[in-house]
Amino acid sequence: MERGEFIRLISEKMKLVRTEQNFSQDKMSEILGISKKTLVQIEKRRMEANWTTVVAFCALFNHSQLLISTIGDDPVDFVRLIASKNGGTPKEKTMGGKIWWKEIDYRGDFRLQQNLISNHYRILDQYDYRWHSSFAKEESISRLIELHELHTIEVEKGRGYEE
Repeated sequence: MERGEFIRLISEKMKLVRTEQNFSQDKMSEILGISKKTLVQIEKRRMEANWTTVVAFCALFNHSQLLISTIGDDPVDFVRLIASKNGGTPKEKTMGGKIWWKEIDYRGDFRLQQNLISNHYRILDQYDYRWHSSFAKEESISRLIELHELHTIEVEKGRGYEE
């Protein structure tokens, strides 16, 4: 998903999330730091939110069930993925992909998953920590192989995180 598509998707969901959170247009526009007139234009789909507003929206409403189910992942993580030039994100603990994710490939303690909604890829280790995220399948497969090889070398040297 490209930045423009993401902006369009979030813009289309703003009214639903505002309703889900029981905010008036006045309160929502105040929270987002935009005018009520701008919010009304976005909600009526006469214009799209800008990138800054989308980022703020995702950060402020990252626990919205509607937003999570729309994206299929944590909204803030998704913003990081889109904003990142190289597709890398910090190593973070995940829920392991029980919902929204399909297993694509395994290499040792690492597994490549694809999000069923956004179609982006991520690599998790055996403890469900994220090591990589990208929209590019070939890049993700290469990174999976690289991580597996590096981990194998570290385990052989006695520096791996084996239990």
